[in-house]
Amino acid sequence: MDGTRSLDLRAGLLSALILALLLGVWQLATRPAAGSAAAPAATMTPEQIEYARLLGKEPGAEAGSTAGRSGFPTPAQLGSKMTEHLSRPFYDNGPNDKGIGLQLAYSLGRVGLGFALAALVAIPLGFLIGMSPLVYRALDPFIQVLKPISPLAWMPLALYTIKDSSISGIFVIFICSVWPMLINTAFGVAGVRREWLNVARTLEVSPLRKAFEVILPAAAPTILTGMRISMGIAWLVIVAAEMLVGGTGIGYFVWNEWNNLSLTNVIFAILVIGVVGMLLDLLFARAQKAVTYVD
Repeated sequence: MDGTRSLDLRAGLLSALILALLLGVWQLATRPAAGSAAAPAATMTPEQIEYARLLGKEPGAEAGSTAGRSGFPTPAQLGSKMTEHLSRPFYDNGPNDKGIGLQLAYSLGRVGLGFALAALVAIPLGFLIGMSPLVYRALDPFIQVLKPISPLAWMPLALYTIKDSSISGIFVIFICSVWPMLINTAFGVAGVRREWLNVARTLEVSPLRKAFEVILPAAAPTILTGMRISMGIAWLVIVAAEMLVGGTGIGYFVWNEWNNLSLTNVIFAILVIGVVGMLLDLLFARAQKAVTYVD
């Protein structure tokens, strides 16, 4: 136990050192050049002003006041922007001006609904496939054909048939979440020890009771693995889907801030996406550990 704690402590210190090194390199790469100043806006043509803004520079601003030497925000500017967003995460000033908390809520709501619908379909169907070789052989060609299709390839068809961007996003989450859960559930059910099934048959356990008290506990770690993979894919896909359909969500926030030429907000949103994805993965990792039994 002490060895594990020591390893965790050393790993934490190494992570902190790597983070400090990355921040130092970032600061050095973006610090303003000594004595440099931006060109005054009064001497620039409208085309030059627009080009400078596309590069992340504000004409007429003092050097280092809005961006570093490369036009990329500095760590201090990112920290200031993070404080600004996190101090008011749920404000709503209209369609294109919502707090980061609201944007995350929209994205998590779509992911949660699409993921739940996928679980309702994939887990029972996976049980059926895992318990019946006939059903497995009949459905396997369809699974192998549909599984490699990119979820975003379904988006035009969903928009055409559903005619609602929000529901189309939920459908895309459903279609990308269903396959890992389905395959892992079928694999976990098919891999239940024969001895346990033979004991249940000897005791004349009903099929429903056998499914819930014998097969489900044995297959639960594999099922949770599939759900964990599905959630990771769903969180990746919803960001890209929201960039396409627009409206609300963290993906739309990234795209909207890019259109506003705010690299600082884009980087902040990227960090938020990464942290939320990590927390979702940790949640499923804890659930997977809770249902894993060691012989």
